[in-house]
Amino acid sequence: MYFIALNINTMWPGSSSARDSSQSPPFHALQAESHQLGSFLRSTYMSSSSPSYIADMNTNLVDTHEVHVHAKAGGEGTVIFDSAIALLEGLFPPNPANKIVLANETTVITPLGGYQYVPIETIEPGNDKSLEPWTDCPAFEQHISNVYSSSEFKKTAQAAEPFHGAVRDYVFGRPTTLENALSHNKTYAHRLSPILVEQARGFADFHENTIFSDKVVSGIGNLAGHMILHTVLSSLQRIAFNGDPLQFLLNETSYQPFISLFHVLEMVKENPELGGIPNYASALAFELRRGPAPEDCEFIRIKFKNGTNGDFETYHALATTQHILAAVFLLGMFVLSKFVKRTRAKAQNIRIRLADDEVSQSHPPQSQYPNYGTLSNVGRGIVPF
Repeated sequence: MYFIALNINTMWPGSSSARDSSQSPPFHALQAESHQLGSFLRSTYMSSSSPSYIADMNTNLVDTHEVHVHAKAGGEGTVIFDSAIALLEGLFPPNPANKIVLANETTVITPLGGYQYVPIETIEPGNDKSLEPWTDCPAFEQHISNVYSSSEFKKTAQAAEPFHGAVRDYVFGRPTTLENALSHNKTYAHRLSPILVEQARGFADFHENTIFSDKVVSGIGNLAGHMILHTVLSSLQRIAFNGDPLQFLLNETSYQPFISLFHVLEMVKENPELGGIPNYASALAFELRRGPAPEDCEFIRIKFKNGTNGDFETYHALATTQHILAAVFLLGMFVLSKFVKRTRAKAQNIRIRLADDEVSQSHPPQSQYPNYGTLSNVGRGIVPF
């Protein structure tokens, strides 16, 4: 099971660079929605009555060998990390069974009635680009310039002029242009009419969808999707193969990888509503499931939940109309990642650091990882769905 959870957005983008965390939504609202998402994921995957129950996983007391959590620690400040904590409190709520018996036979329960401490690995852009690869990237900055100079963007900017004129008195001297818009917060939500709020969301969706996508799958605009895709593939390999206890990996990040990944997997073609900023506390799940006998093959099911309202919806990727065999998906995506790297390096005549490079000093060299086998080693019961 691989998850990407979204816990920070700006309703109306200021630029494609790092945001000021002070312009984020109210802290308590984010944490409440994150906790609600964690509770939803628990009821979906850790309840024995659910059809998606992970049967071989310790669901009452967390086993940190089975659950790994990564949280982006980039331009948004600590808000994503804090949201990850709130989500985990819903996913693994306090349990009185979380206790230890000391040598003198005294029983000690963890604080708050059995609070469960789940380690979170923060991903800082300075040493790991997997969750924020567009920062300090000259090629991506050039992509932004190309987008702003395109006829499509100029046409939309012209169409947005009446909106900019209508909101000029509310932004206190800030430039009102499509390139340099401003973040949405409670003050603007109360001052602007519903029509202007709806228009703001529409232009925000256009801006970010245009910046964090590309006309071709291998384009630099899809950089955020390419980078996080490597993490998806590596995690699915670990979950599927013998010898690795990992069952559940959670990546807490911002909205940019969502937009880009929807384009890389060509999900936007059949679902154009995905071409925009997801709501707070959204979740994208890559489920590794075993099909029925006699084939008994693993396949990938992709589900997306847009915000705290509603349920997961299943989506098909890469122009298919059904779930993708795990072996086909993994092979195809690895081939794509290699193609993207070669194409980009050839076009720019420089070495591009993509996700399969060593980008995190905290990770040991590849030779130090245990050998989890190959797809031919996958047997019955490896994936408990």
